[in-house]
Amino acid sequence: MLPVSLTLDPAFRVGPVRRRTFGSFVEHLGRCVYTGIHDPGHPTADEDGFRGDVIDLTRELGISTVRYPGGNFVSGYRWEDGIGPRADRPTRLDLAWHSSDPNLVGVDEFMRWSTKAGTEPMMAVNLGTRGVQEALDLLEYCNVRGGTRLSDLRRANGAVDPHDVRMWCLGNEMDGPWQIGHKTAHEYGRLAAETARAMRMIDPELELVACGSSGRHMPTFGEWERIVLGEAYEHVDYISAHAYYWEEDGDLGSFLASAVDMDQFVESVTATADAVRSAKRASKRIHISFDEWNVWYQQRAESKPPTGHDWPVAPVLLEDRYNVADAVVVGNLLISLLRHTDRVHSASLAQLVNVIAPIMTEPGGRSWRQTTFHPFAQASEHAVGDVLQVAIDAPTYETAKFGEVPVVDAVATWDAETGAVALFAVNRSLTETVELSVDVRSLPGLGRVVAATSLANPDHTWAATVDDATSVLPRHNSTAALVDGRLTAQVPPVSWNVVRLGS
Repeated sequence: MLPVSLTLDPAFRVGPVRRRTFGSFVEHLGRCVYTGIHDPGHPTADEDGFRGDVIDLTRELGISTVRYPGGNFVSGYRWEDGIGPRADRPTRLDLAWHSSDPNLVGVDEFMRWSTKAGTEPMMAVNLGTRGVQEALDLLEYCNVRGGTRLSDLRRANGAVDPHDVRMWCLGNEMDGPWQIGHKTAHEYGRLAAETARAMRMIDPELELVACGSSGRHMPTFGEWERIVLGEAYEHVDYISAHAYYWEEDGDLGSFLASAVDMDQFVESVTATADAVRSAKRASKRIHISFDEWNVWYQQRAESKPPTGHDWPVAPVLLEDRYNVADAVVVGNLLISLLRHTDRVHSASLAQLVNVIAPIMTEPGGRSWRQTTFHPFAQASEHAVGDVLQVAIDAPTYETAKFGEVPVVDAVATWDAETGAVALFAVNRSLTETVELSVDVRSLPGLGRVVAATSLANPDHTWAATVDDATSVLPRHNSTAALVDGRLTAQVPPVSWNVVRLGS
């Protein structure tokens, strides 16, 4: 076994656990909306056509915020198409995913779904084919109490009270040439500033997210953030970050170390934002909304949109089947997000249902949890209080993409009020069990292991299916013990692990 030493100390606080770290994303893409959250013929469907089983799983997953309606979809979206009587709503071409959208679910329906699922809505506005006025119109429709044309239209459509949306994304991935209405950094930065300034004239307390880079691989990465924030710094609160990770050429070792890339991404964007802050002599800091992240196998057939004259409604798109190794990577990416809670104030797992998602459904039929469901649900439930930076002394292994990386990565949370501690750790070794030795003597009042679980399988390629979603779950780890201020535990190779300590 590989020996690994960890140290937890309340002096190593990074910042508070932020509930918005555990957000997700619902886009009009593939089967995320239609036959995902909305399936009127389903046995559990409610009066709005929303699947009750998916709402229950969303609550179990512990989702805080949900970003809507895109994604690439939003850059061609006319929000007015999705309000009022459904019989009067037009079907439109979705150029982003070469599909058709019947607009059966729109702003009001999504807000009702959010209430039922216990989530906070996070709206994106179209700055691809539209601009300032359309963003103002949507804000008026959503947030103004009444007495204006659009707020009264919302009330006539059944939403008497304002939707009161607090977080707004100013477009989506505008640095990407695949985006409808793609812009240069100067063009977008100016538009974002103008839109933000005008939106704050309606509601000064909005939280606004400017588009950052679509990934560290973009040729404009870094310079995009510098220019956009140079234009919009005074008017926005967040800069977005998007990152997807996938295994290439069977390089499992590098794949398991994907969080190294996320760490570097966050630290680079933070450094750029702070450089702009310094140049502007500004008092406020810009934080990060990591509002798209996940594992995504982009070269698989299901990630290829339709072509030609085929414009289907809700085609099968991006329906990845996740295995145990994918779940370990998702858990490690959550560790990275928590570790940067001082600057990452919001995050959205992309996406919620069917589309690169932890929840899968059959149209009109069963639903099930993918392997990636479990680390997210555990972190959302048990990360409470303050995030602690974990001092790690571990052997390293060589990766093709990231050089030498530790075999173990970890983060911890500590609730000063209750004394509860949660340790989240991954073992990246492909073959070796790790023996953890964790010094917790600096944390007062700890007397027992409340619970310890490991998610692993001798076959790291095991994936859940509709017929078998329970053969591999987080299982009780009987090796965890707390003696004289030292926690010990053995964790298997390619594993996600949670140990909770209490008085």
